[in-house]
Amino acid sequence: MFKRIFSVIVLVSGMFFCALAQNTKEELQKKGQDLQKELADLNRLYSETQNSKKISLKQLAIIKKKINAREDLVNSINKQVRQLDETIFTNERDIYRLRKELDTLKMKYSKSIVFAYKNRGSYEYLNFLFSATNFNDAVKRITYLRSYRQNRETQANTIIKSDQLLQQKITLLSGNKKERLVTLQSQSEQLKVLQDDKKEQDQVVAQLKGKEKELTAQIREKEKQRQKIQQAFNAIIRREIEDAKRKEAARLKALEEKKKAQAAADNTAKTNGTTPKTSKSTKSTLSTEPITGVAAPVRDRAYTPLESTPEGREMSINFENNRGRLPWPVSTGVITAHFGLEKIPGTKLTRRTDGIEISLPVGSTIKSIADGKVIYAGEVDGEQLLVVQHGKYFSGYNHLSSVSVSAGQEVKAGSVLGKSGTSIDGEGTLLFMIMNDRSVPQDPEPWLKSKK
Repeated sequence: MFKRIFSVIVLVSGMFFCALAQNTKEELQKKGQDLQKELADLNRLYSETQNSKKISLKQLAIIKKKINAREDLVNSINKQVRQLDETIFTNERDIYRLRKELDTLKMKYSKSIVFAYKNRGSYEYLNFLFSATNFNDAVKRITYLRSYRQNRETQANTIIKSDQLLQQKITLLSGNKKERLVTLQSQSEQLKVLQDDKKEQDQVVAQLKGKEKELTAQIREKEKQRQKIQQAFNAIIRREIEDAKRKEAARLKALEEKKKAQAAADNTAKTNGTTPKTSKSTKSTLSTEPITGVAAPVRDRAYTPLESTPEGREMSINFENNRGRLPWPVSTGVITAHFGLEKIPGTKLTRRTDGIEISLPVGSTIKSIADGKVIYAGEVDGEQLLVVQHGKYFSGYNHLSSVSVSAGQEVKAGSVLGKSGTSIDGEGTLLFMIMNDRSVPQDPEPWLKSKK
């Protein structure tokens, strides 16, 4: 009984680990396909930057991304090789076990055949039956002979099935070894390309070192542009806050006048001896009115003038609740300048970005990251800037070649805003920013959903 239970446990465990290994294999293959697609996009972007015939910081950033992606791909291939090694080991062990079991089955079957051959005469059969002591004993002997014959047939069928299973395992093992060989070849090719990428990165870094004056001038020009965009962005936010304050003040004033008018009407009614009409009180809803349609209301939250309406508060809270899950403004591209202060590799230079710079083909579709309202669409320092308000948050899209929306227009998450253009260096770029109501730039990457 114990042996039977143990065998069942081993069988179930084996099936579970096989299913787990299969899932892992599919996950590794999916990851490899995603990395190959990412590398194809990076190669295309890098080719476009090379057309400018000048070494740029974007080329260096893209090469670094390529190296990171290819290293991830090599690591994924290594995991596939290790998984294949484990599968090959398991299959070889199963083949060894099956061969031993098959040999044992054949030996037992041959003994039974020899015994049956030696006792094939009818005399031995009848002698075995008539030597029974009584009728019941004779019936038992007949049943025994039948079961013995059936047992030989079962042994033969078991040998056939075991042999078929053995052949299947051998075929599977052969396929595993071929797959391992192909995977190792792919790994070797990727390692070779990785070394080429690293050499190319060293060359770009060396050339950038010799162009520090040119890079310094470019960084200063971008810094001036960054400050102008920041000033314009701050002015847009201040304007919206002042407008919200005026609207809220007007609403409260109208509410107060309505209360006074109602009080005067009540006094007149009392003077005339009639019953005063009651009216619903419409108190300020800046921080007390419940918001409908919000997934998860924030407890003890301090609201700002930009959230003086239920719609404004709903947008703010939904924006906050979707932190880390907001869609990307573009479907392709690679980040070539991260948020904040960054050191340029191979030089002593640094640069600051109030958002993230995404390198992508010129004319790529730009989409809104959340529901909101377009509050600005125009030029700033010769660059097309688009700002969308999401309650007390703002998303900015700069370096656009064309705009598909206008100020005051309501947009949904995923709505097309325009097409990407070029930056100062003449390469396809989108500068994407997120600001709060205090005009403090936010790092967009933690807000956006992971690409992997």
